[in-house]
Amino acid sequence: MIGKGKSISHTRASMSYGWNQEKDAEIVLKEFLYGDSPAEITKEFKMLQDQNYHCTKNTLSFVISPTIKDGRHLDKHKLEEIIKRFINEMKLGERQAIAFVHQDKEHKHIHLYVNRIDFKGVAYNDSFIGKRSQRAAEKVAEQMGLTTVKQVQVEKAFNQKEVRTEIKRRHDLSMKQFRPKSFDDYIKAMETNKVKVIPTINNQNKLQGFRFEFQGHNLKGSEVHRNMSIGNIGKQISGIEGAQILKNNKTGVMIAGKIVDLTPNLTLKLTKFVLKKAIKIGIQKGISY
Repeated sequence: MIGKGKSISHTRASMSYGWNQEKDAEIVLKEFLYGDSPAEITKEFKMLQDQNYHCTKNTLSFVISPTIKDGRHLDKHKLEEIIKRFINEMKLGERQAIAFVHQDKEHKHIHLYVNRIDFKGVAYNDSFIGKRSQRAAEKVAEQMGLTTVKQVQVEKAFNQKEVRTEIKRRHDLSMKQFRPKSFDDYIKAMETNKVKVIPTINNQNKLQGFRFEFQGHNLKGSEVHRNMSIGNIGKQISGIEGAQILKNNKTGVMIAGKIVDLTPNLTLKLTKFVLKKAIKIGIQKGISY
């Protein structure tokens, strides 16, 4: 479960979003409030906020997001429990508060608004509220047996490791099966093996690298494996077909029907590799004679 928090000044606009009926918004908590619209609730907040004219960002806005899997099993009673526990962890008791659940998408989440000004006119200390909100959400998740951010991160890291291994396997397979003669051939070969290769092209129309999209993951080549940086892929292709990758244009390559320039650094790397390979072959031939 993730918790995010901040202090805001646009109370009515933010609360109107929370109360948005298009998002199947449902009130799951209402404390010390009687209004039935964002305008009415804002006025009730303002009655206390007017006691502390020094504080301008006088409403606390929180978003509490259980995982998709946990959210499927959370009814209104459980959502209310989450909010009350969260308020307790944040030490926000005895304040005006209203919370809505949004369930228009698969990812069910809660919008909570709390008056930063209490009944004595004192402003809540919002220092490091973002970090404190996350810690509070973590504690609530632990108390209720829900998935914590740390658990999600561990699972994500494990899944990503498996994905990286599989992308590298399909890269090796593509090189062996199709022996690509260019970056464009390589992209098509990987696509055949169900991995989408996305060229990273800068504002100067220079090819900087590749990203790999597979099973919902999007990774840079260097994140997949050190041999899958743009330079190393270029060397592998050049190793298959000699200077073919630089044959037609030493500063550009064809990608999806368009000429894209290589960065000077990449061009230099590939040129050096091709020359070294050519010299090595020449020396071997000389020895054989």
